[in-house]
Amino acid sequence: MQVKLDQLRSFEALARVGHFTRAADELYLAQPSLSRQIAALEADLGAELFHRGSSGATLTNAGELLLPIARRMLGDAQTAREKMDELSGLHRGRVRLGAPPTLCVSLVADVLAAFRSAHPGVELHITEGGSRFLVEALNEGALDLALVVTRAVNPTVPGTELIPLLTEELVVVSAAGSAMPEELTLKELAHIPQVAFNRSYDLRVATDAAFSAAGLEPVVAVEGAEMDAVLRFVERGLGVAVVPAMVVNDRPGLRSARLVSPSLTRTVNLARRNDVGPSAAAAAMQQFVFDIVDRLAAPGTDLARLVTAAPRD
Repeated sequence: MQVKLDQLRSFEALARVGHFTRAADELYLAQPSLSRQIAALEADLGAELFHRGSSGATLTNAGELLLPIARRMLGDAQTAREKMDELSGLHRGRVRLGAPPTLCVSLVADVLAAFRSAHPGVELHITEGGSRFLVEALNEGALDLALVVTRAVNPTVPGTELIPLLTEELVVVSAAGSAMPEELTLKELAHIPQVAFNRSYDLRVATDAAFSAAGLEPVVAVEGAEMDAVLRFVERGLGVAVVPAMVVNDRPGLRSARLVSPSLTRTVNLARRNDVGPSAAAAAMQQFVFDIVDRLAAPGTDLARLVTAAPRD
């Protein structure tokens, strides 16, 4: 059996778009060429990978099994090419970084700005999503690094190495001119109209769990917003929101209050695959993440009392 990368690229594209013509256009192939590659791959593997119909192509059970393997193999091949490119120095390459939306508007923005300034020739690709989605993408080879959020310190994720970066308090944000006190209990917060995140957010899951455990039902003013919308709604006085402390940094339109009795925290980790070494570009990005975290949590900064950097060897 000899599976070729071109066959895997054709398979992945067809699996993703579900239509031979659109997949061929995306790969700049004639449709007969794409069909031949898929047929050759099926012959090599001895299994039918797609159900073909007038409305398109859908994966068979064999295709479902192959898809994450194919994506991982394609990712590994790209990493190998990048490592060869980078032997002469970090003048080109690519880093694919994943992060939740709450980190993209805070930590990730600082990391990318610093990295881009130091290595302008390296391509940067950002994927936003929940932590579970990002770990899956990492293990499929679609990402080089990911920032993921956990409620526990030092969790175990099969196939993935998690490096704790920091522990961060969740705070209550309101419009800058509000009269909100400097501290709020969870019970007090439950009576204040809130701008609630989309239920797919890890942050929404954590806050809902805290209210439920305390036997509280929060007052919701706006339901199901995304991160940018939540912050804008709060700035305009539509309600308050529970957000990570770093989100408030450098946002003059917001003020924050500490959440006490109980306080809520989350741990931010750097995730990477434990079976493949990082490319030079990814290793450099990892170091920039460490440096920015240390800077944000340094004593004397605005975030020092709300963000604690994890010890690293």
